[in-house]
Formats: sequence, C-alpha cells, structure tokens
Amino acid sequence: MSGIVIIGAGQAAGQAAASLRQEGFEGTITILGDEDSAPYQRPPLSKQYLSGEVGVDRLLVRPEKFYVDKNIDLKTGTRVGSIAPSEKSVTTTGGDRFEYDKLLIATGSRPRILNITGSDLEGIHYLRTMGDVDGIRESMGSASRICIVGGGYIGLEVAAVARTSGLDVTVLEMEDRILQRVTTPEMSAYYHQLHAGRGVNIMTNTTVSGFQGNGSVSAVLCGDEIIEADLVIVGIGIIPNVELAETAGLKCENGIVVDDHCRSSDPDIYAAGDCTNHPNPLLNRRLRLESVPNAMEQARVASANMLGGDRVYAAIPWFWSDQYELKLQMVGFSSDGDSSVIRGDKSTNEFAVFYLNDGKVVAVDAVNSPREFMVCKQLYGKAVNAPDLANPEFELKSLLN
Repeated sequence: MSGIVIIGAGQAAGQAAASLRQEGFEGTITILGDEDSAPYQRPPLSKQYLSGEVGVDRLLVRPEKFYVDKNIDLKTGTRVGSIAPSEKSVTTTGGDRFEYDKLLIATGSRPRILNITGSDLEGIHYLRTMGDVDGIRESMGSASRICIVGGGYIGLEVAAVARTSGLDVTVLEMEDRILQRVTTPEMSAYYHQLHAGRGVNIMTNTTVSGFQGNGSVSAVLCGDEIIEADLVIVGIGIIPNVELAETAGLKCENGIVVDDHCRSSDPDIYAAGDCTNHPNPLLNRRLRLESVPNAMEQARVASANMLGGDRVYAAIPWFWSDQYELKLQMVGFSSDGDSSVIRGDKSTNEFAVFYLNDGKVVAVDAVNSPREFMVCKQLYGKAVNAPDLANPEFELKSLLN
C-alpha cells in the first residue's frame, strides 16, 4: 500500500492519522482540511475557549510538530472539490490531485443556516469553528444584550458563558421546552430553572421571523414581539457534510452510510465522525452521532480496517455539556428508557437520573456525579434493582461484580 488520503481535518482525521502510524503504516498519509488550523477539539469552543479559559494550544488534538515528526502531510486551507472513485483520486478546488489506495472521509458537519429577513446583518453568528468563536468573543467585548436562537446544548453553553461575563441574555426556543430533542421533560425543566435562576430570559414556543438593524443587528423579531439585541448566536442544529460523497456516488441517507467496519458503499472508501450513518449492534439500530467519542473511536476502527484489520465499531454513545459550574455527563439515550430513578438531590446540583428499560440500565444523565457516569458506562444493558440505584448509601460498584 502506498497512500491514504483523509478528507477533513477535525478530531476524527487527527486521530485516524495518529492511529495509522501507531498501527505501523509507513506509507504516505495526506490530510486535506479547509480550515487554517491543525486538527483541534470542538467541544471547548462553546465553553472554555469562548470564555478565554483555554487558548489555541490547548485546543489542538496534537501539536503541529507531531504531524511533521510522523511524516503526515497536513494540508490546511485546502478544500476538496471532488472524489473520483474509479480513478481512486481526489481533486481540490485549487486543481491539485491526490491519488489514494484507501480514502477516509471525515468531513464532519456544518451549522444549519437561518435564512430569514435580516439574516445577513453584521453581529449574527454561528458557532462551529475556532474562527467563529474568535468573532463571537470579539463581539462580546462590546455587546450588552445577546440573543441566542436555539435552546440546545450549544446555545445553553454559550448562554452560560455570556451570562457569567455579565451580558443580558435571552434564549429563544421554538419547541415547548429547551433540550426537547435530546432529553426528558424533567431534565429540560431542571436546566430551564438553572438558567432562569442565573438571570437568563428563556422564551419557549417562540419562532424567529426576522432580524432588524441598520447594517448591524439591533433586534430579533418574533412575530409581533421585538427583542433588542446587539449580538445574536444561532444554534439550530447541524447538517452532515455529505455532498462530496453523494456526488461521488456513495450511498448516503442522513449521513454517509457505512457498515460496522466504517466502510462506505465503496470498499476502498471509509468514513468517520459526524458525517456517518452507522449501525450500532449494542443499540440494535442505525444512527448518526454528533459526538467526539464517536468520531475518535470510528477513526481508530477505520484506520485498523484500512490496513486490512477486522475491527467492528460497537460502542455505547456518551456525551457531555458544561454549563456554569455544572458538568452534565450522559450515557446512552434517555428516550430508550421506560422508567427512571433519581440518585441524589437535584437541589444540590449533584445527582444522576438512571433510565431503565425492562429493568435494565439504558442511559444516565449525571450532573456533577462522575462516579455514577463511569459506573453507568459499565452497567449498560444490565438488570439492576431500582431501589439500589436510588440509595446514595448503596455502593454502585458492587453491581459490576
């Protein structure tokens, strides 16, 4: 084998390149990324990077020197225009052509854009890249009123940073409750109360109809209601970047369709990360995940299999969100449960909600409860006695025996 090309330069790409070298691959590795940076972590963008707690050096998956030392050709600021599977090559928008023996598509995702009246005004931002956050942070320095469109995790994380910075914060959510797509009504109510208690104005059942301003945004329109704002962050979901794969003839359906080896419909093309629709044998269904653990593990699996291995991707999804001094850690999907049990006291901001299905653990939402989170990762799928989970005096580790 002579060469592997990786399209995309996010966490999956960075991990894949490192894994290929760890697996002993000595051929050429080329990473083609359209951002100007080496692969970096995205989760801190809406948290510690936005607040200024961490700098660029701590965002990088690996130092830039790593790619030089490992003879990995990292080409930043390079956008791929097309893939030619029959020729086993990719061509950049600048006209450069790269041949491959195996190709990994790790193109990630992009923010869903809000195309309404005034959406081209200055001061309206999306949050996906380091550059996006640099722009938001600069605007926050002179802003006094920030309006966040979308009450998902990204929106609420930004709200926490902005409120802590002293800004007047309004969150607009079109659904009945914040976090509606990702958690239970009880957890939504808990986080609504948390933010409201810190002075955030949360408006649910509210649809944005337009933006007002003279060159720069000054207000958000919600029907007849006008909300003054000199900074707007839109966080209404993301879209997988599958256009390259689709145009190349690869099977796509809510992501690039891959098998349990991270292989696409073309045997020489693999995919990893946010852009993939993959089977999960532990959950017994296909899904597309927007999570770092998924991107990293798929990258490891794809790397091994591109080199002739036989690794299967099978992992229970887990996620996290930092808001104020609270760390929420999640395993599995709460929607898979038919009952729940609380361990701890919500009023102390240290508790865990376990979700059971037919008496078996299928998910947990753990707030400032890292032990419960770690145990649940190992308890997944096991039958448990609900009163034991609820009893804070009961040693959860004993359930692992």
